[in-house]
Amino acid sequence: MQHFFMVLANVFQFIIFAVTLYQILISLAGFRREKKRGLQHAPRKSFAILIAAHNEERVIAPLLDNLNTLDYPAELYDVFVICDNCTDRTAEIAAAHGVYAMERSDDSRKGKGFAMEWMLEQLWERERQYDAVVVFDADNLVSRNFLREMNNKLADGHRVVQGYVETKNPFDSWVSLSYAITYWFINRMWQQARHNWGMATTLAGTGMCFESGLLKEIGWNATSLTEDVEFTARCIGLGIYPTWANQAIIYDEKPITLAASMRQRVRWMRGHTDCARRYMGPLMLQAIRSRSFAQFDAAMYLFQPIRFMFVAAVWVMSYLQLATPLHEQFAWLRTLPDSAWVALNAALFLQFPLVMLLERRPWRSYLGLILFPVFQFTWFPITLVGLVTSRNKTWNHTVHTRSVRIEDMAG
Repeated sequence: MQHFFMVLANVFQFIIFAVTLYQILISLAGFRREKKRGLQHAPRKSFAILIAAHNEERVIAPLLDNLNTLDYPAELYDVFVICDNCTDRTAEIAAAHGVYAMERSDDSRKGKGFAMEWMLEQLWERERQYDAVVVFDADNLVSRNFLREMNNKLADGHRVVQGYVETKNPFDSWVSLSYAITYWFINRMWQQARHNWGMATTLAGTGMCFESGLLKEIGWNATSLTEDVEFTARCIGLGIYPTWANQAIIYDEKPITLAASMRQRVRWMRGHTDCARRYMGPLMLQAIRSRSFAQFDAAMYLFQPIRFMFVAAVWVMSYLQLATPLHEQFAWLRTLPDSAWVALNAALFLQFPLVMLLERRPWRSYLGLILFPVFQFTWFPITLVGLVTSRNKTWNHTVHTRSVRIEDMAG
């Protein structure tokens, strides 16, 4: 029996190390930032901008003002606010801003995925049709060049595009600053890195652009708790790889309390686990059959909940081997030398301040690194809860309160 556990521990350690090292190696491509392009396509694509909103009267007005001043011909885009089961003044505010207030009431099919599906059905029935659909959340703000960047990507032949998700309120609390650090890392060492490798970008739930023809062809059909993860998996399974537009910036409000953050991330992990159960196996088999590294990497992305548990195991393994009085008694666990675990942990953590340097973030943001390990550690119980409750499809709305204007983002 002890021999069995020794073999199991050795295999487990190897998988932990290999999966973590894989991500670190992929992220190396993120050191090269995509430069601003010289060739710009003339504005010609038309856009339907969809804003998913549930009781967002406190934050939606600055976004609507922002969208009315984009650096793009006004006749080439329309704004639709999906007032999803709203009981406040969201629809009234939308109408007052001269945009389309699309009111939806459905107590049985709640959540952004269902709202998107309903809105697209309404959109296809309208007299005017658009070349592409862009999706934002009601708490967002958007860089003025956003549609120009999407126009360029679509004119280049891309069918799905993801913009750069920035944090609107990084200095509201240590929690929102931890989110900001996380997203700076994701943008540079995940999204940009994969773009540089020629692999697929992962959709982020907001700042997404879809060619209308594609949506009509394959349908939305992404109604899980993480509709972005689901649609990403469906696209890559069809050989359609979302691309990255790092100059198109979306400012997204992040929770400021740990309790609100944990509720949001439990929903994310439930949805992600649900998508992994349905799509990871088929994607991996398809990657093997087609010898597609991009599809293999997408399957690895769906593996994220398990990877979070693996990272926790890395920490535990390092602690057992280096910091406990039982160091020698646990010698049979030492498939890999202590130095390998130390190097792996150091590489994992040091990527974050390195990204902050590369992205030229303000010096006060580095104070967030003090409590950032606490934020990271909370991912482990969150992931565990998400794994064991992944069949819970209840949508928990994240309340937004920061009414910030795009002019405040310039500094």
